[in-house]
Amino acid sequence: MTYQNLLIDHKERIAYITINRESKLNALNKATLAELHQAISDAFADERVGGIIITGAGTKAFVAGADIAEFIGVDVVDLIENGGKPVIAAINGFALGGGLELAMACHIRIAADTAKMGLPEVTLGLIPGYGGTQRLTRLVGKGKAMEMIMTGDMVTAAEAHQLGLVNQVTTAENLLPVAEALLQKILTRAPLAIAAAITAINAAGRNNVNGFETEIEEFAKCFGTADFKEGVTAFLQKRKPGFKGE
Repeated sequence: MTYQNLLIDHKERIAYITINRESKLNALNKATLAELHQAISDAFADERVGGIIITGAGTKAFVAGADIAEFIGVDVVDLIENGGKPVIAAINGFALGGGLELAMACHIRIAADTAKMGLPEVTLGLIPGYGGTQRLTRLVGKGKAMEMIMTGDMVTAAEAHQLGLVNQVTTAENLLPVAEALLQKILTRAPLAIAAAITAINAAGRNNVNGFETEIEEFAKCFGTADFKEGVTAFLQKRKPGFKGE
């Protein structure tokens, strides 16, 4: 598929998705959201892809907002969060509104030290509508989420790291290499176990879902995989495992 608003690249088992609307600070309009949904779906379905890195074009913005009228954005963030492959947000600049909500839906966030993040929707008479109230609260706690959302203020990358909003902070030059190195490390682990971990961890923040029961179910599924047998055999033989996602 040819994309008008995205750049897609593949490096070994990693799919790079770059939101390419630099003149608009990579804001998510209807067309971009639809393309992003398609690109993510394709990457999840592609057996050659083990994980995804999402970033923005240029140096100013990761994604500086989203079209508040386009509810397809909710589908995109839910698709990412619940996907069975790891997704890392490489936050290269401003991540505001729907842009921060997109980043929070990713499983891991790496930020450039120049990045700034916030949910300024109340300045428009709105609140975050792509799951931002829920995900921010889970990541930084109720008190800080209340403060950030009700003031609409931004936080720096360093503050975001301190709060637990991002996992790591690095220089702009090292942003993609750091994200790639982390994802490459994850991709040496058992793919089915990674997918099971995502499911179980997500269950921890859901109402009407018993996270402990979900963990037990996913744990039990792992026992029936060839990867589990390979992992145990490799451990006993003191060698690196060769996981196949089976």
